[in-house]
Amino acid sequence: MRYRWELALIAVAAVWGSTFVLVQDAVERTPPFLFLALRFGVAALALAVAGAFRGLRRDELLAGGIIGVALFAGYGFQTVGLQYTSPTNAGFITGLFVVLTPLFGAALLRHLPSAGAALGALLATGGLVLLAMPSGFTVARGDALVLACAASFAIHILLIARLGEGRSVIRLAGVQIATTAVASALWSLGGERAPMPTDGLVWFAIALTGLLATAAAFWIQTGAQRQIPPTRTAVILSAEPAFAGVFGYLVAGDRLGARGMLGAGLIMAGILAAELLAPSRERVTETV
Repeated sequence: MRYRWELALIAVAAVWGSTFVLVQDAVERTPPFLFLALRFGVAALALAVAGAFRGLRRDELLAGGIIGVALFAGYGFQTVGLQYTSPTNAGFITGLFVVLTPLFGAALLRHLPSAGAALGALLATGGLVLLAMPSGFTVARGDALVLACAASFAIHILLIARLGEGRSVIRLAGVQIATTAVASALWSLGGERAPMPTDGLVWFAIALTGLLATAAAFWIQTGAQRQIPPTRTAVILSAEPAFAGVFGYLVAGDRLGARGMLGAGLIMAGILAAELLAPSRERVTETV
């Protein structure tokens, strides 16, 4: 099939978008870091079976561990944030990592951001004001946590670019996922001290997010990026917030209103501008 990789990436974006509703429901029934420990534990086990840790070098373990801390922070902020905001808001605000990555990169390298990054930031900021500040210039707790998630994901991508060169993609991803599982388990043991979940819906969410949204999605994205251009990959995956909005509307009953819909539209426009108009060195295509 000619467009099999594009269709596979659309399926990945749809799975990622659907998980916002699923995770929000799961963390109403079990503590967020216990959920993350089990989700990423399942994903790490699946990648281990696939050989992700075979031949692991010490430098890959160190690099993957450092990158994994940023990944843990991103999912930690996002999962806790979903306890206080809607899946739709979480999906669109998480997508801001595409805009933040080139901005953070420019700040670290001490040069002005590209025109695409600047335009994307301007559009996305306007969208964030409309979406997350419906009654003045105060960001709700959940939206603020998810914004911290987007910043963590941006740092995660920059760390991959800095530390990933010359290292096995699959082994580096396996260490990141295992690091997130271990860090989540330690946080849960220290702060939550909750028993293992017995709810079938929680275990369904753990299996879906661990196997499909993490392990399988990584394999599909890695394979796709070897066959289709990076810009096309990024644009397809930028549909994740739109899918989050659709599932939020159909399943969770989210209703944005005219102001929220305009804000979501501006965020999507900012994401596409930051990706499509960015120089090739700034394009965001690496996620786990």
